[in-house]
Amino acid sequence: MLKIGITGGIGSGKSVVCRLFAALGAPVYDSDTRAKWVMTNDTRLRDELLAAFGPESFDALGHLNRTYLARVAFTDPAQLARLNALVHPAVGRDFAQWLSARQTEGHAYILKEAALLYESGAYQQLDQIITVFAPVAVRQARIQTRDPHRTADDIQNIIGKQMSEEEKIQRADHVVYNDDAHLLIPQALELHNAFRELAKK
Repeated sequence: MLKIGITGGIGSGKSVVCRLFAALGAPVYDSDTRAKWVMTNDTRLRDELLAAFGPESFDALGHLNRTYLARVAFTDPAQLARLNALVHPAVGRDFAQWLSARQTEGHAYILKEAALLYESGAYQQLDQIITVFAPVAVRQARIQTRDPHRTADDIQNIIGKQMSEEEKIQRADHVVYNDDAHLLIPQALELHNAFRELAKK
């Protein structure tokens, strides 16, 4: 069973592309969604977050205080590195368990979706990588529509902290163009068929 990574900058449309692969029958591991679950439910990680960032990391009901952690981490590169050093290994453990459960289901391939696939080192555990590309202006417009609470400066700061699209394209095995000029379904179908053929070898 092939392990395919899928990445791309914020607003590039990774989730839309993943939904196409899911519709074709491929299991998709959403690292961002799972990270939120793990940060609340993994007792080892909870303890590490409390030790590193204090009791404000969780609210009175035990829910992750994402606003507080974002304020602490995203304004300080050292704190962001500290947070990532705790969260990425925990998500890696969760992915390994998820992958183990898929091994007996007969899939030709699975997808792991992650914005920070390269930055976290997760790409090293995967067979091939897809990057989803969209121009910055298109991504900014999408994010402003999706997240109206974000300012233009907020969006630019997030984009600035992520690996450049050019580097992602250079490092990827495949590029899906989600730039409003290319159709997504034919691109997903072509890759789906290629992965199925590759898995037979």
